[in-house]
Amino acid sequence: MQLENRVALITGAGRGIGRAIALAYAKEGARLALAARTHSELEETVQQAEALGAEALGIPTDISDQTQVDAMVRHTVDRYGTVDILVNNAGVHGPLGPLQDNDVSYWMRTFQVNVFGVFLGCRAVLPMMLHQDRGKIINMTGGGVGLVSGLAYRTAYPASKAAVIRLTEDLALELAGTNIQVNVMGPGSQQTRLLEEMWERVAASGVSERFESTRQQAFVQFLAKFGVSAAVPMERATALAVFLASEASGSLSGRCIDVVDDFLNLPPRIPAIMTSDAYTLRRVEEETQGPDVHTPS
Repeated sequence: MQLENRVALITGAGRGIGRAIALAYAKEGARLALAARTHSELEETVQQAEALGAEALGIPTDISDQTQVDAMVRHTVDRYGTVDILVNNAGVHGPLGPLQDNDVSYWMRTFQVNVFGVFLGCRAVLPMMLHQDRGKIINMTGGGVGLVSGLAYRTAYPASKAAVIRLTEDLALELAGTNIQVNVMGPGSQQTRLLEEMWERVAASGVSERFESTRQQAFVQFLAKFGVSAAVPMERATALAVFLASEASGSLSGRCIDVVDDFLNLPPRIPAIMTSDAYTLRRVEEETQGPDVHTPS
């Protein structure tokens, strides 16, 4: 029971990874505040969590709306008295296709949900966490940190997720000296409804064949880098979500941890990690053509 009596607020909890994390937290003893836009899906998650013996509260919320996000946190505090864990999971895939053909309003909406929504969630819970000097914030990146950089015809989503990583790194610097940790979680390529909807739109577009080829090549190369030949199971993703929310992750903060990382063996290395640029977005240079010539790697 790694999260016993901890209050966890999870957005995007109506389905997919958000629901899986909610149920994993329920099994670990957490009290749950679950947010999503679709009321029927949210109620299903609440019922499943309660069937596992957890106390669960469903709060229909559009996380891109400040008034609704503030109300979400207020309802959570009214019910449980605090917020110990925030999982900013809700997100959208955004427009597909050549950048010049993207709908401008949809491109901007992607950032409004994926980045501004994360900002609003953090902003709303931090006064409570700072007051109690305790908290864990988990922000979600894409289906693997390697996928943040470079899939053709999909500019809005990876750009927004890279922004979430930098937001997290800088927020961690602000929170240095407190007992509040904020990290990014890479959940791996999971067969969720959100992913299925994206591929349905790809199939209906005029860039399907080239997009699919680029996606497969990038994903295979990413997995091969870590010696993985197939997508990881959802249980691996939920185990990472529990690790980052629990005391096992200790002082780890400002880092992007992916499901392919050996996160269960990270604890002894955390002090060293926190004095380095490990698991961060940084330019890494290597000498290639002499002392004055460097290229990013």
